[in-house]
Amino acid sequence: MVVILKPKTSEEDVTKIISYVEDMGLDVMVNKGVDCTVLGLLGDTSRIDPDTLMLNVHVDRVMRIAEPFKKASRKFHPEPTIVKVGGAEIGKEGTFTVIAGPCSVETEEQIIHVAESVKNSGAALLRGGAFKPRTSPYSFQGLELEGLRLLKEAREKTGLPIVTEIMSPKMVEVFEKDVDIIQVGARNMQNFDLLKELGKTSKPILLKRGLSATIEEWLMSAEYILAEGNPNVILCERGIRTFETYTRNTLDLSAIPAVKRLSHLPVIVDPSHSAGMSWMVEPLSLAAMAVGADGLIVEVHNNPAKAWCDGAQSLNESQFDSLMKKMRAIGKHVDKEIV
Repeated sequence: MVVILKPKTSEEDVTKIISYVEDMGLDVMVNKGVDCTVLGLLGDTSRIDPDTLMLNVHVDRVMRIAEPFKKASRKFHPEPTIVKVGGAEIGKEGTFTVIAGPCSVETEEQIIHVAESVKNSGAALLRGGAFKPRTSPYSFQGLELEGLRLLKEAREKTGLPIVTEIMSPKMVEVFEKDVDIIQVGARNMQNFDLLKELGKTSKPILLKRGLSATIEEWLMSAEYILAEGNPNVILCERGIRTFETYTRNTLDLSAIPAVKRLSHLPVIVDPSHSAGMSWMVEPLSLAAMAVGADGLIVEVHNNPAKAWCDGAQSLNESQFDSLMKKMRAIGKHVDKEIV
């Protein structure tokens, strides 16, 4: 249940309403918006009579939320969440944020070269895999802590905040100290122990949609992070597994407007993992911008043919630069500016 208070309700009156609800055995989440305060009621709300709440002169509306996700719901948090990282404001209306870099960190020369290149083309953040979740145990698993060190070095040289994937709850303390956005991969979307630990941090979390997850399951995973107190969640649509085998995954562009309607959280798109083929990245990226995504996370490599992993889906530097120019042109028609 959500209780929307009237504008200019005093702190004292808000506290009285919260105390009344808590006396009924419910927990209360408070969201202070620009114009009004919204109270989210958790627990057995059947004991609360909405008509009785409406008798309070400070209550504007009372709504029941059908969705199981409360904190992620737009009903509880009407204003869009904006996640600030470095100079980027992910989720801010009218802006579009691009995260770019190689699938995996390979060498110092490689990651710094790519970082400088994507920055020059307009990327706001650098992505790079240090710990790599792979289907086969015999595939390259990443440079791990050495890869993280090289990412930090690239950040120091270019000023780009870094985004990389976490695999284990044991690494949360290290990632909280060293990483600007902590990425949760598709395979870990429902690793609830990991999500709870990340919820106790203040670092932005990039939560990728699971391989076969519904939108509700995806938002419920975000709820785990939000429920622990971390409001800085960015959703990432990266394609889901369907009966189609031509592409690596099927990019669900319909999820973007759907999530925007259901939730206040920003949502970006990963066109690289969606199709698994570099020649599809450009049209999928342009489509993502057109349907209202808040940004992209794109794989870029200085020599895709010799990449240690996922070279087939990586853009080279000139292809990425061309994509950024086309996206700026499209952005003028959909009121999106790349920042």
